[in-house]
This record gives sequence, C-alpha cells and structure tokens, in this order.
Amino acid sequence: MRPFSLRHAMLPLLAALLLSACHGKDEAAQPGGSTPETALQASVDLLKAGDFNGLWKHALPSADYANLRADWSHHQQDPRPITAEDRARFNETMQKLTEPDAETKLYAELQPKLASMQQQYKDQLPVLISVGEALVKSGVSQSKTLSDAQKTQASNMIDVLAPWAQKTPWFDQVKAKQAVGVAVTTARKLDLKSPEQLRTMDFDTSMGKYSTGYAGLKQLLAIYGLSVDDALNSIKLTPVSSSNGHAVVRVDYTLLGKPLSTESKLVQQDGRWYSEDMLDNARKAHLQASQQPETPAGNASSAVTKD
Repeated sequence: MRPFSLRHAMLPLLAALLLSACHGKDEAAQPGGSTPETALQASVDLLKAGDFNGLWKHALPSADYANLRADWSHHQQDPRPITAEDRARFNETMQKLTEPDAETKLYAELQPKLASMQQQYKDQLPVLISVGEALVKSGVSQSKTLSDAQKTQASNMIDVLAPWAQKTPWFDQVKAKQAVGVAVTTARKLDLKSPEQLRTMDFDTSMGKYSTGYAGLKQLLAIYGLSVDDALNSIKLTPVSSSNGHAVVRVDYTLLGKPLSTESKLVQQDGRWYSEDMLDNARKAHLQASQQPETPAGNASSAVTKD
C-alpha cells in the first residue's frame, strides 16, 4: 500500500506546483500583479527575458501603457538636426560592423591597438576608473530625479562595479575577439539603415531593437565576468509592509558575489499592484509629451545641415 499512498500524497503537491507555474505566467501576461511580490517578480522575469514590450505592458495599467505607446513619437524627437558628418560616421560604423568577414577585419584592426593600450594604460586604468567612480557618484548625489533610496542603491552598486572594472582584463586578446564577435552579431541583428531610422521607429520596433541590444550587452558583460542573469536570478523578495493600497517590498540580490539590498514601493490600482516609481515616471512623461506642440512633417529631426 505504501507506493499507492505516497503517489496519491504527492498529487496535491504536484497540482500546487503546476498551478503556481501557470499563475506566474498569468501574472506576467497581465498589467500589474495580484500581490506586490508577484508584480515585482514578473517584472524581473520579463527583464531577464529581454521582453521590454511585455515589461511595460505588465508594469503599467492599461491606460498608461496605451499613453506610452501613443506618446512614443514625442519621446523619440530630437531637435538637433542630423548633419552630414553624423550620417557619414553612422554609415562608416555600421558598414564596418556588418560587412562580410567583419569579425576578422575588426579584430585585425583592434589587435595592435590593444597591445599598445595595455602598455600605455595598464597602470593608469585603475586610477582613471577611480576618478570616473567619483564623478559618477557625484552625479548621483546631485541628481534631482532620483529619490534618496535610489541614490543609496546606485551608490552601493557603484561600490561593487568599480573594483570589478579596475580588475577586469579589458585588453585581453581572447576576450576582445569574443567581444568583437558579439558586437558584429548584434549589429547585424539590429539592421539599422540610417540615423533617421533611430528617430522614426514606432514603439513595437523600438522595443524589438532594445531587446536585441540588451541581449548583446549581456553577452559582452558576461565575457568580462559580469553576469546580468546571475544577478537577476539571485533576487529574493520579502514583504515589509502593506496598508491602504501602498506596500513596501525588500529586494535582496547578489552582484558580482556581493550581497546588496534595496526596497521597492508599490501602489495598488483597480486591485492590481504596480511599482510606484515606474508609474509616476510614466505619468510625468505623458504629461510632458501632451504639452509639446505637434512637430510638422519634415522637421529638424530629419533635416541635414552641411558643415
């Protein structure tokens, strides 16, 4: 009787696991989360997958997501004209990255430069990175858009990333060759034809390009020892408080072997939970976009000036 009893005792557990898995997929497919923790976890999962369209769709109420899509052309506008020099530089860069046998050609061009740079900057690089660290920290502390909690979190991350950057073998020939391969593959997948394209892509196209670029960036960082997925996989969420439609969740994670933590504030709307910061930023961006005048066809973003 034991095998039969054990099998039947496992059925409720298996059913619970299956329901939990289905519920997790359902959370990611809906705006917000049924709890503060599921809202955050679904966002983490979508970020890990590089699904930026899905991330925005999940992280914002339906009306705010619709506004984001409708406002996208305003967010893409740049009053600075594209010059002939800009276009020439863009075309040259993309040609080098996408032409046949680009990996071999670029690495052959880079290899002697790496040896020279290693000889010239090997001892100076840690000092330069320290100076950069101080400048970035100063910028964070003086930011008018970051909250005190966000400033603290950014500073803690810089404290972890700076020593990694100082010790990373940036001039290593093998790693550089791998990095060139990733850059070429990513550029080909992006398939960018002109600088104007960067300013005229619709929301869905932009999110697709972001996903491609993000995947390439993660591969590049992994080559030099920084795994974004490892950091995302290490995230643990712990509820801190919840009352009157507001909640706080503690977020613990590991970055480059160092434990870090922060707190995320969430707000409940129509029975679903959303990141308070993301929602506030999205609504401020929508208000700003709605106050901008419509730009007529043939605007400055597509103009060309001659030097």
